[in-house]
Amino acid sequence: MNPRRSYAAGTGLFILLGFAALAYLATQTTSLVNFDSGPSYDVTAEFTSVGGLKDRAPVKMAGVRIGTVKSITLDQKSLDAKVTLAIADRYNQIPADSYAKIMTSGLLGDQFISLSPGGSPDNLKNGSVIANTQSALQLEDLIGKFLTSGGSKSASGSSK
Repeated sequence: MNPRRSYAAGTGLFILLGFAALAYLATQTTSLVNFDSGPSYDVTAEFTSVGGLKDRAPVKMAGVRIGTVKSITLDQKSLDAKVTLAIADRYNQIPADSYAKIMTSGLLGDQFISLSPGGSPDNLKNGSVIANTQSALQLEDLIGKFLTSGGSKSASGSSK
C-alpha cells in the first residue's frame, strides 16, 4: 500500500469517527434516546402554554429522569394544553399535590417537565391530575419584560 493511499484511508476513518461522535452527542443532548422505564402509569397536567415542549420530553424530579411526556393535546373546553405524562411505576411515592413546571435545559436547550413534591399523604396514581402547574417561560416574553422594565426605569429617572 503506498503512503498516499494509507493517508486517504486514515483521513476517511477520522472523518467517519467524527460523524459517529456527532451523531452520538446529538442523540444524547436532544433526548432522542428512548427512555425505557418499563411499566408506567399516566398522569395529566394542564398548562396555558407548553412552548416548545415535545412528545417524549423528559419528566424529572430532583434532576432525576422519572418518565416522559406521552402526549400533548388541546383541551377543547378550557383551551389549555393537556399534557399526559408516563411515569415509571418504580416512582410511585410522588405526593398527589406535587407541582409541575415546564423548564428549559440551559439557555436554549430542550424543554422538560420538572416535578416538585408536595406534602400530601396521598400519592399520584394512574389517571391522576396534577392541578398545580406553571407554563413555559418564553424567551421572547423575558426579553420583552427586560426591555420594557429597563425603558420605564430610564424614563422615570430622566423626569426627576
